[in-house]
Amino acid sequence: MTPTPSSRRARVAGAVAIVAALAGATVPAATASAATGTREAAISQARANVARNAGVFGFGAGQDLVLKDVVLDADGASHVRFDRTFQGLPVVGGDLVVHQDAKGKLKDSSRAAAHDAAVKSTVPKVTAQSGAAGALAAAPGVKDAVSTPELVVWAADGTPRLAWRTTVEGTGEHGQPAGKVVVTDATTGEQIESYDAEHQASGTGNSEYTGTVTIDTTAKTGGGYTLTDPVRGHVTKDANNLSASSLKATSGTPFNSTTNVWGDGKKFSSDRSTAAVDAHANTAWTYDYYKNVHGRSGIKNDGKGATVFVHVGTNWDNAQWSDTCFCMMTGDGDGTTDPEQVDLDTMGHEMTHGVTSATANLRYSGESGGLNESTSDIFGTMVEFYANNGVDTGDYLFSDQSTPPWLRRFDKPSLDGRSADCWSSSVGKLDVHNSSGVGNHWFYLASEGSGSKTLNGVTYNSPTCNGSTVTGIGHDKIAKIWYRALTVYMTSTTNYKGARAASLNAARDLYGAGSTEYNAVAAAWSGVSVS
Repeated sequence: MTPTPSSRRARVAGAVAIVAALAGATVPAATASAATGTREAAISQARANVARNAGVFGFGAGQDLVLKDVVLDADGASHVRFDRTFQGLPVVGGDLVVHQDAKGKLKDSSRAAAHDAAVKSTVPKVTAQSGAAGALAAAPGVKDAVSTPELVVWAADGTPRLAWRTTVEGTGEHGQPAGKVVVTDATTGEQIESYDAEHQASGTGNSEYTGTVTIDTTAKTGGGYTLTDPVRGHVTKDANNLSASSLKATSGTPFNSTTNVWGDGKKFSSDRSTAAVDAHANTAWTYDYYKNVHGRSGIKNDGKGATVFVHVGTNWDNAQWSDTCFCMMTGDGDGTTDPEQVDLDTMGHEMTHGVTSATANLRYSGESGGLNESTSDIFGTMVEFYANNGVDTGDYLFSDQSTPPWLRRFDKPSLDGRSADCWSSSVGKLDVHNSSGVGNHWFYLASEGSGSKTLNGVTYNSPTCNGSTVTGIGHDKIAKIWYRALTVYMTSTTNYKGARAASLNAARDLYGAGSTEYNAVAAAWSGVSVS
């Protein structure tokens, strides 16, 4: 699932605001309580480094930097992430990361596609209404559609041009958020691109597959309990089958209990708190995974929790993350074979979309969109391993609990009949849930290696695309490498070749260039034809 259009506007179009979430690092990291002066110095040095190296960054007159994220390493090195604007307009594909040593000296940089963000004029020749009309025409299946055009400098292909980025928001067949983002050249009226406005994990779900678990609740004044997690800050609510597009963080009905005993443990349960148990517990496990493994406290690393809605829409066999309400939305399944969409890897998948949005913000289109989905599959899977639950055991089968035998698998993604095992020049044309197969396959090879293997009772057989033999180094190490690659080196337009470079940089940082880990990362990428 993708950040919803309105929140994307708030984050990018509202570029005059500074978003300063401090991201956790996967090297032995500075703590979140690191001295403000150190952090502020890193930001100031990064701005100065961009100004001194304007030619390298393509940073000229009329441009500005909008702080988005900071990663501080224990050795004093820093990685400062900026979005870019031109004459106040957001530059799509203009984000960058400044890498500095402990003294603030520029070491390297990671830059999205745009090298020069300047356009001749910021006055459009095509009206906003024309862009909106084209966007509505491109989203025929969206009910009650509302379009919102935004003027941007579109440079995701490296060539800046003035454009209307129009977001269509409405409701899909099952009451879920639905929509399109359509980018139109503001000079010629040519449609540049269009893509789905929501990230989705189709067909995911489940209820009561983690058995009897301990959940954190809040005692109410006067007696009783509510499903509000006082440790992590998230709250789980009943959406009462309302359309997801109408939900806000303040919507829905809180779950309450007089006994602090919740649910009946049955699939397709008539007890509406049953789905809430899994959603609440699995969101907590996801939060704990990021905090305890990667040093990240919450989606934006600010210690704040999210709202979790269950019972969204009618027979909605899906789950979704929304930046607009800063919430996760889960449906009730299809009513026949798929139950509620709240199992471990699903909740980990959706919360990870929020983490990706807060860091690299991988665009939900082309290869970067596949990487976005793969990142959610990877960390959703890692949450399942981390939880070490006796009922829903860790595996490399995504959504196996809710969509038997599985929705996607890592060892040979093409077994679903749609996903790609290997990179090719046409991978970026696939649906992002299918182009994600390349990243998922890489993660499996780097973690477990090629060939046949049985883990937790599941048999895998992973081939390589180049006929090589790959030896894995374990999913824990690869996940730490991928997290650092995402939060330090990737940008909004990173493709698979860029992901290889980013993960090798991360492996070098964590384990050293030429180490066993570094070589395993490289071998696995070659094994999926990414060189």
